[in-house]
Parts: sequence; C-alpha cells; structure tokens
Amino acid sequence: MSDIIQLLPDSVANQIAAGEVIQRPASVIKELVENAIDAGAHHIDVLVVDAGRTSIQVIDDGKGMSEIDARLSFERHATSKIRLADDLFNLRTMGFRGEALASIAAVAQVELKTRMEGDELGTHLSIAGSKFTGQEPCACPVGSNFLIENLFFNVPARRKFLKSNSTELNNIISAFERIVLVYPDVSFTFLSNGSEMYNLKAGGLRKRIVDVFGKRINQDLLPVELETSVCGIHGFVGKPESAKKKGANQFFFVNGRYMRHSYFHKAVMSAYERLVPQGDQIPYFLYFDVDPKDIDVNIHPTKTEIKFENEQAIWQILTASVKDAVGMFNNVSTLEFDNEGKPDIPVFNPDNGAAQMPGFDYNPQYNPFSSPSVKTVEHTSKMGQHHDVDASIIRSRVPDQWQQLYEGLETEEKPSHATFFQDEPDEQAGTLIEEKSPVHYQYKGKYIMTAVKSGLMIVDQHRAHIRILFEEYQRRLEQRKIHSQKVLFPETLQLSVQERAIYDKMYDEIASMGFDLTDLGGNTFALNATPEGLEGIDAPRLVREMLADAEEKGVSAARDINDSLALSMARAAAIPYGQVLSNEEMENIVNGLFRCSNVNYTPSGKSVLFILKQQDIEQMLG
Repeated sequence: MSDIIQLLPDSVANQIAAGEVIQRPASVIKELVENAIDAGAHHIDVLVVDAGRTSIQVIDDGKGMSEIDARLSFERHATSKIRLADDLFNLRTMGFRGEALASIAAVAQVELKTRMEGDELGTHLSIAGSKFTGQEPCACPVGSNFLIENLFFNVPARRKFLKSNSTELNNIISAFERIVLVYPDVSFTFLSNGSEMYNLKAGGLRKRIVDVFGKRINQDLLPVELETSVCGIHGFVGKPESAKKKGANQFFFVNGRYMRHSYFHKAVMSAYERLVPQGDQIPYFLYFDVDPKDIDVNIHPTKTEIKFENEQAIWQILTASVKDAVGMFNNVSTLEFDNEGKPDIPVFNPDNGAAQMPGFDYNPQYNPFSSPSVKTVEHTSKMGQHHDVDASIIRSRVPDQWQQLYEGLETEEKPSHATFFQDEPDEQAGTLIEEKSPVHYQYKGKYIMTAVKSGLMIVDQHRAHIRILFEEYQRRLEQRKIHSQKVLFPETLQLSVQERAIYDKMYDEIASMGFDLTDLGGNTFALNATPEGLEGIDAPRLVREMLADAEEKGVSAARDINDSLALSMARAAAIPYGQVLSNEEMENIVNGLFRCSNVNYTPSGKSVLFILKQQDIEQMLG
C-alpha cells in the first residue's frame, strides 16, 4: 500500500494559516499598525483605497529594519518579540507570534521600503503570494512603508466573501480606533480614497477620546483611577444620562491590548443599577494594568480574548472603582459608622407612658333609619372627650320608603362573565376586535386590559404603539409621503467618523424620511427639519440611534434600510411606559394594533399581547 500522508507546500500552508490571522482588510491594518507601534513610531499614516480591496498603505517613522531583517520578517514564526516560551508570560509588545507579515504576503502583493537610522540606503522588497519577486536598495526615510495591494488575489473564494466597501470600511475604522485609543502619545492620520477621515495629534487620553468620537462626549466622561496590588485601573466612564439603547462606545484594554470581556462588562453595568433604564448601555474607556504573568493572551489569533488569574478580585475592584466615580459625580456622601460624640437616637418604649392611639366607643344597636326619635348619639373616647352628632342631619338625606328602591335585587340573576361571549374562543385578530369590550382598564401605566371573546386580553401599550407606528412609517417610506417640519432653531448634530461613514450610505433614505441636514464640515451637521409628528423628540439622538441600528444589523438593501429607520423612529415616538391614557386613547391603540399585519409581536420579535383565557380564570378562582 502506498503512503498517503504528505507535507503541504509552504505556499499552501501559509494560505491556510493566513485564514486565521488575516480575515479581512481590517486585520491587515491592525497587524501593520501594531508592528509600527512596537517599532517605536511616533507618527503613523494609514491610507486605504476601496476599503482595502485595492490597496492598504501603512507608513511609520519607527526604527526600521536592516536588509536581512526585512527579508526574514516575512518568514513564518520569525519575530523579534520573544526568544523563549516563558517570554509569552512577560509580554509588553502587541505582536509576538511572527505570523502577521507571512500571512499577509501569502494572500496579497506586498511592497516594503524600510531604512534604519544611520544607514545611507534602505531596502525595497517585492513579494506576491509568498514568493519574493524583487529586492534592491532604495532611498527612503527612516522607518517602514508597507504597501499591500490586491488582497486575496490568489484566494478568490476569500475575496468573494468580503462584504460591501462601506461594511469593510466600518471594520477598518473599528480596528483603527482600538489602537489609537491606547496610544494617545502617537499621532495618526487615516485617509480613505484620498479623503482624510482622522488627523489625530499626540496628547492626553481624554483629548484622544474627544478627537475620535466628537466633542459631545467630553461632557459625559467621568474619570476612573484606582491602584491596587492586584491591578491598576484608569480611564473614563459615562454619566448616567449618557446611557443609550445602542451605539455606546465601550472599550476594555489590558496592558495596551484591546479585549472583549462580558464578565467585566457586567461589573461596570452593575454600578449603574437603578441609575439607568434596564437595557441601556453606558460608554466606557477602561484600561487595566496587570502583571503579564497573571494573564494569558495566547489563546486566540486575534488576541482579543484574555484569561485572568484573579478574575473575581478584578471584578470587585472594577465595580468599586466605577461606583466611586459615579458616586463622586452625584456628590453622594458615604455612610459614616463612627458614632462617637453623636447624639443617641431614642428608641421607642411602649411602657414609658407615651400617649396611646385614641379609641372610640359606639352603640351597636343604633340605627338612624329605624329610630327617628333619637336626636343625638354620644361618642366617648378613651381620652374622656364627648362628641354629639345630630342624627336628624343624617336622616334628612335618606329618602322615604327607601326599601322599595332595592326590591327584587336579591332574586335578579346577576350577569356572569362566562356568558359575556357565547361562542368558543377565537384567536383571529378580526374576531378579537369585533368581540372586544369598548371599556378598557390601564394597569400601572404599562398594560391595557380589556375583555375579549377568549377571556381577558392584556396589551403592552408601548410595544403595541411601536408596532402601529412601525407599519405606518414603513408605508410612508415606500410611498415617499413623509413630510418635513422645520424647526425654529436648528440643532447641531456631531457624528463620529464611523457614524459619518454610515450616514453617507444612508443619506437618501434619511432625507426621504423628512430629516433635513446641512453639512457644516468636520462631521458636524445642522438639523433644520424633522419628520412630521416627532414633536418633543430628541432629534439628534434619534439620528444617532438610527445609524447605530443600521451598523448593528449591517443593512445593505434599500428595504432593509427603510425597515431599520422606521423601527428607530417608531421606538422614539411611541408612548412611554407610565403615561396615563384615557379610554378613547386606549381604544385607538387597540384598534390600530388589530389593523396591523402582525398583532402578536413587535418588529424586533417581542410579544405585544397576551390573552388570559376564561377557563383559566375560572380554574384559578374555582
């Protein structure tokens, strides 16, 4: 029998390995920018064309590479970051595996120009599909200049699965933001198709956050600073009023490395318990300084998942530090348990002769209707006081022969809820709306309760209104019948670079909804008009929420964009929980709900109504 196991060629092995490290254009930028930072760069330029499909260029002023190092850097597992396995637990650099450049070169056409300080000439390398196509000396500044062209040119299946340019650009911006937030002392520029999107000067952390996400976030930041023997935590968290449903900027960094950590996220949100509505998110930018020996970053190729040795202790430290920051903002004084020199609070003693609650004596035989001769009734309290009540006053209000008014009631058959509807329950919306009671009851400002053929129908008023408005806005968008209403004083809308990229894609749909925005430059817009019927709504916040919804869902088709915008507007305009409704208003909501195409669920899939069946009620009370 012939042998069937064989070693793969290096080119094939490199392409397979590149699939883990280089997933999309954003991965290339992440690896190259991190290498530039590890090389000690003070200024980094990033240029992309067609969201990285055509070309990606990263230029830095780091220490550069020699001719031999430049050639060796594209070999797999060639790195200057570690020497021994033990070095994995003492990492202070961003990269360490030595796979990034080799993976990039395996799936793209690469050109590198690099020079070290003190060298007269630099090195120019050309590589395509892991094969060196040229090497020659060149004149270039100190540092490195990587040009990546035609990504995945030799792996057409991978290139085919890339998303649209706007989606890939959003991923690039996200990767770029995660790096620049860690290194505020390094200046960055970012250009897309020749247009400058970021120009970040070196400065402090707060300035970097404001430069990336806009000036409006500056007033919402609360500083966090705590040093312990386990870890150090610093950064910023948002004020409670900065909470929003979607699109909150939330970042964790450990020793300068971005990470995702749902457990620590819960620790932050627990500090805002009962301060923000349930489900709302708070922005935060938190940086952990932990001994590298206490964490393990070598568990995932993207290095965004990190294991902690003292995870529970850090959770408690994080919660305490965030609570302290929020408490100082609210000027909440801490509880003092030192009562020395403080006056004692007296304790109630029932035997110390304190006044008792007064009691009253009454005559159980007294009847003002059968005893007209009685003029007064004496009430004597235990305190010894007497009060006389004129019974004639009470009797004067009682009509003569009052007993005749109630004759026959004891034999009259009382109506039964079981016979309110004669037929068997019918769950169809048409039947429900025909058989419902015209009288409704609002429970705790949240639910509308009404009798229907099946039993008792309970409707969530907020969700029902969302469903009604969603279908109405959806219909208007399709027919282009949404009218604008000019605002008396235009409001300013400040967008981040990522929000601006989404806005440019959705400009036509947003304008057709009735929003009139004027570009003032610097990602700032003047909001001149809003859709009719949104009076009293925070319009700038609504626009940002619509953009966040679109980003989260990754909408592309016009129909998907319209649905996303209609849902955002419906949520903003729907009646809130706690609003008291008249019977007419409740009737309008119920009728409007049953005219919708789907009465049972909101557009996001949450239940709108529930029917407590008559037979279940009778069993519970039987």
